[in-house]
Amino acid sequence: MSIRHASLTALCIADPKDKVQSVQLLWQTHHELALLANEHLLPTQNTLLPGRPALPRLIPPKQVPTRTPFTPEGLASLLHAVCHIEFNAINLALDAVWRFHGMPEAYYTDWLRVAYEESQHFELLHTHLKHLGHAYGDFDAHDGLWQMCERTSGDVLARMALVPRTLEARGLDATPLIQAKLLKVDTPDAMRAVEILDIILRDEVGHVAIGNHWYRWLCEQRGLDPVALYGELVQRYDAPKHRPPFNHEARLRAGFTEVELGYLLG
Repeated sequence: MSIRHASLTALCIADPKDKVQSVQLLWQTHHELALLANEHLLPTQNTLLPGRPALPRLIPPKQVPTRTPFTPEGLASLLHAVCHIEFNAINLALDAVWRFHGMPEAYYTDWLRVAYEESQHFELLHTHLKHLGHAYGDFDAHDGLWQMCERTSGDVLARMALVPRTLEARGLDATPLIQAKLLKVDTPDAMRAVEILDIILRDEVGHVAIGNHWYRWLCEQRGLDPVALYGELVQRYDAPKHRPPFNHEARLRAGFTEVELGYLLG
């Protein structure tokens, strides 16, 4: 089995624990597997992508209740929301590996490492969520991340522009705001959540940087202006608009230029 085929297999796994174990084993053993970068892969007929459990129930984003960390239930709900994002992020990274053929070897290694790190994030959050008496699936969630993944399934350039450096980059902005709320809660459970989010934010800077790198690489290969093209892709794929406040420092470390940050500020 090639790295890309194994990534597709992991993507199809519905049980979160099994998916995490599969991804972590794949990362540990990927040096032993062939890459087959030019192989055209297709999911098995009638296979639903991504594999995911029956719960959480997926509802429109506007119907997801507002989460406050100032009650035990609210804290659990907030952590569940982040846990859901990390589960989706595992799937997004796996999809980037298997779906797009003909990319350099480093592209596949990058996104496989992202899948591995997202699986670690999910484990950290899910362990803490269980400590709070809940589990992944206990609260409703939405499917915005995967919907954009589907919209950009036909073009790796659009995928790099609108998933890692758009949707996932929003986490760079949102995480410090969530941490500020948790610091006000100031309970051991809230402080543990702050520690976990520190780890996630550190890694997510690197993940967004990977998206920036491959977006610019693809633009260069196709002779396109990455700044001008970005606005066109946002409109073409109906991507969410960026909303302040922006984590300027984290976005710079993730590879955004001052020109691009100026575009965000409009």
